[in-house]
Formats: sequence, C-alpha cells, structure tokens
Amino acid sequence: MPTFQPGPFDNVLPGTLLFTLVEPHTGHEVAYNRWYERDHFYAGCLIGAGWFAGTRWVATRDLKDLRFPIDTAFLPDLGAGSYLATYWVQKGVEQEAIAWGSTQVKWLHENERMFAERDHIHTLMYAVRWSLNRDEDGVPPALALDHPWAGLASIMIDRDESSELDSKAFSAWLRDECVPAAISGSAIELVVASTPIALPKDAPVFQPPNPGEERRTLLLCFLDEDPRGCWQAIHDLAHQVQAGGRGQVVYAAPFIPTIVGTDTYTDQL
Repeated sequence: MPTFQPGPFDNVLPGTLLFTLVEPHTGHEVAYNRWYERDHFYAGCLIGAGWFAGTRWVATRDLKDLRFPIDTAFLPDLGAGSYLATYWVQKGVEQEAIAWGSTQVKWLHENERMFAERDHIHTLMYAVRWSLNRDEDGVPPALALDHPWAGLASIMIDRDESSELDSKAFSAWLRDECVPAAISGSAIELVVASTPIALPKDAPVFQPPNPGEERRTLLLCFLDEDPRGCWQAIHDLAHQVQAGGRGQVVYAAPFIPTIVGTDTYTDQL
C-alpha cells in the first residue's frame, strides 16, 4: 500500500488543511450556498497566499442517515452539518497563511461580507501528517481537491485514553496497519490523515465544544464511487480501528461534491 513520497515534480504539498462543516438556517439554504460559493470560498480563503486548493461538499438527507456512531460525544447533533468545505495550505507557509486567514475573516466581518444565517458545526485547521493511496500510481494529495471524486468520507478517530501508544505511534499504527487493511480493494482511493490545531482564543468562530481533540485524528477518505454504494468500506475501516483496541471512530460522515454554479441539493438537506 503506497504512502505518498514526493517526487521531482511534487513541489507543492499540503501542510495544513481547513475543515469547515456548516449548517445553513432553514429557509436560507440557497442564499447561503450562493454567498459561500460566489464570495466566501474565495474571499475567505483562496485569494490568500499559501491557500492553493479547495472543494465544497454536501450531505443530503439520505447521506446524513449513513453517519455513525449515533451516540458520539463529538457532536451534539449527528445530523448537523450539511455543507463541508476543505482547503489545502501549502507546506512551509502555514503560519503566514493561517494568520492571513484570521485577519481576513475579521475584515470580512467589519465590511459586512459574512452570512449570519448559518451555524458552524466544526471549523478547525488540521496539520497534515501522512497520506496513503490504494493504487500504486494514485492521485497525489496536492491534487486531491481538484480531482473529480464521486464522494468523500470524513472520519474522526479518537485514541483511547488508556492506549499505550502516544499520538505519534498511534498515527503510525493507523497508517501502517488499520488503513491499508481497510482500503485494499475498496472504493477508497486516497486517505489524507491530519491532527487538530487548537482554535485561537480570539478566533471569530462560534461552534460546539469538541472534547478529546488532543487525541483525535481526521481521515479524509476520497472515494471513486458514490458513498451510498460503498459505505460498507467505511464501516470496515471503523471495525479495523475498534478491533485494534487503541482507538475508536467517533464520527463518520459521507459527502458528495457540490455542483459548482448551481443550487443543486439545496432542497435536499
């Protein structure tokens, strides 16, 4: 199972990612979709130096029904979060890019360029730790947010407090044992693993608390099939983690790409 190794043309690498899961208020779905796609996607992120790729994803009602586990402490409401945006920040310039993002969002607030009728369900920067391809010559992680995937599975894994592994060893265990066994022969073509960067105290984001984030790993699993037809692969991955006795999946959620330039799916949330 190939772990991505930079080659002679791989001078652009994701060092951190922004994961922002949002729920528009009822009746404001179209307005939110248009504001985010036509303004905030760029003005809040991609015009900044170091922010080099992004993709928007959506979870329709039937996709939300696939989320598990139901009794998770990760989110108060497992069904919350219809829209997900993911962004790559260039490795080596993370501090400057994140600082710009904080300043830019404050400027957007001051200039009434934000959208009040939505809730942040989980918005956080994550440090990219490793990536793993199912295929020998698979899609490189830097290109993942531009590739036309059929879907995405977002998986949050918490290391057990009683685990004998520290965070680094736990990450290596996921990379070398759990994930390869689960993605072989599956619809999961690429996995990018990351760990949370604590939200600054002055960050202009209001969201539910996320207990256990110091023990958390986020896996972005890029799918070459619609998640509705291959969700068993994600259950298999969760089983691999659980069977290892060192951690557990606290959130697994499928998404499909939005159709840029349209309001498709806004009536299916």
